[in-house]
Order: sequence, then C-alpha cells, then structure tokens
Amino acid sequence: MASGTETGTYGFRFTAPSHLALCELFAVGRDEIRHPSYRWDGEERKDGPLLLFQYTLEGEGMFESGTETYRIDQGRAIMTEIPGDHRYYFPADGSHWSFVFILIRPSLILPNWEEAKLRLGEAPYLPPTSRPVRALLEIWDQAGHGRITDPYTASSCVYSFISELCRYAVAPHDERRNWPEKVRQAAEYMDANYRSMISLDQLSERLGWSKYHLLRTFAAAVGQTPSEYLNRVRIEQAMRLLRQTDMSVEQIAEQVGYSGGSYLIKVFRKMTGLTPGGFRSEEGQLTFSRMFFEDYNVDRRFSD
Repeated sequence: MASGTETGTYGFRFTAPSHLALCELFAVGRDEIRHPSYRWDGEERKDGPLLLFQYTLEGEGMFESGTETYRIDQGRAIMTEIPGDHRYYFPADGSHWSFVFILIRPSLILPNWEEAKLRLGEAPYLPPTSRPVRALLEIWDQAGHGRITDPYTASSCVYSFISELCRYAVAPHDERRNWPEKVRQAAEYMDANYRSMISLDQLSERLGWSKYHLLRTFAAAVGQTPSEYLNRVRIEQAMRLLRQTDMSVEQIAEQVGYSGGSYLIKVFRKMTGLTPGGFRSEEGQLTFSRMFFEDYNVDRRFSD
C-alpha cells in the first residue's frame, strides 16, 4: 500500500486500435518541492500537446499565465495547456509545495476541458473533498498499485476525472447553490482547513457574524451544525487515508485535525458504525469507496 507521503510520476504509453475513440492518459504524479530550481516554462516544453491539471495539497507555488500571476496555495489548482504562454515554479521564499497532477492528451477530451476551464478559470479553488480532487487522488492511487495496465482503463480514468471536473464547473457546490454566501464561505474554509482546530468563535470572527447567528443560519441551510459538517469532512479524509496509506490511526488523527487516535475512533465509529481498523481490514463486510451519512439533529452543540 502506498504511503501518504510517497511521491513519484507514472507515465503511460499504450497502443490502442486506431479505430477506437479512447482518451489518452499521459502521466499522473505527486511531488513535494522544496528548492527554487523547480520551474516549468510552457513555451519550452517538448512533450505536448498536453492538458495539465495540478492541485496543491500543501504549501504553495507560483503560476504565471500571460500577464496574470497567481499564488497557487493549498486547495488551488493550475489548469493549462502545453505548449503555452505560462510558467509555474517554486517561489524563492517558499517553504514547500506539495501537489498532485495529471497530464492528458487533448484528443477527444479538449472541448470538455475548455468548457470546465471557461467556467472555473485557470487557477481555480477546489475543496479537497470535491469530486474532481477525489477522482485525481484515486487515479494516483490506482497508478501506484499498478492497476492502470491497458488503454481502456487509462481512458476510463481520464474520462471519469474530466467528467467530474465538468460537473463541478457547472454546479461546483450542488446543494450549496442556495446557501447564504457566508455559509458557503464557512463551509469552504472548513473544507480547506479541516486539519486545524476550528472553533465557532474562529469562524464567526472570520465571517463577521455572531456565533449564535452563524450556528442558526448554517444549521438551517446545511442541515448540520458547523461542528457536524467539520466532522464529516474529517471522517471522509480519514477514510481516504485508511484506504490509500499505511499510516497509523494516531497519524491519521493528526492529519485530519483530531487530538488523538482515541477520539478519531470514537467519531469514526459513531458516523460509520465501524472502527478505523475494521474499515481498513474489510474483513466480513462490504468494501466501501465512499459512505453517505444520515443527517444529524441540527440542535446539537458546536463542540469537539
């Protein structure tokens, strides 16, 4: 099983029958950069034509496109074409830049890509729990386990990822479309900062609302209190780490923002009916790639 800190790039060069319409996966990778020598210039690349989607997991990098400059921090992505008038690099004052990326040949998929990019922009923010990010991490995981072994599987991976990206671009928050703006801001902040200890006071101060008004408004719009929403985000991330890494329960608890493994076990069992160990081992139970949780009673207090 792949480690949560593992890095590397997997390239794919399959020969498919010319009469079949298959999407072409060029590469998928994960890296952590700590030196300013990291730099790519889209006008100097020789491996195009390619479409690049690169998503920041931690830290930050820089992206220049034409006359625009973006700081690509946690939760932000780069969407660009190779070759092209762009540059992305590690800033001289940066500490680290951890990201996952996918490179795709544009044949067949270019119109979908262009539609998604038109709606999202070339440096979009996507929550780490969003479907496109989960799909990308799943492709990385499948590649690391040697499961993308033919052009049909590779094509399916590409089409699934692009479809999720297009769906997100059309309705990025689905049910969030009717939420009040500050409720969306609160949810997005928790999506991006679930590893931190986030209190109701912290959220209310950030949004300029009283904590009681935030609690009532968030619960009415979302059907959950902020604490319940944050727990759901954390448990979904814990499920991903249990499936894709060898990290201990204590390590996963730290990664997702809980004070210790015992508390993670308590919340995990309450929400899923399983212990983290039981979920990971899959012994005597179905294998879940995702679990949907029943709605909570919105009267519960905001506390961890």
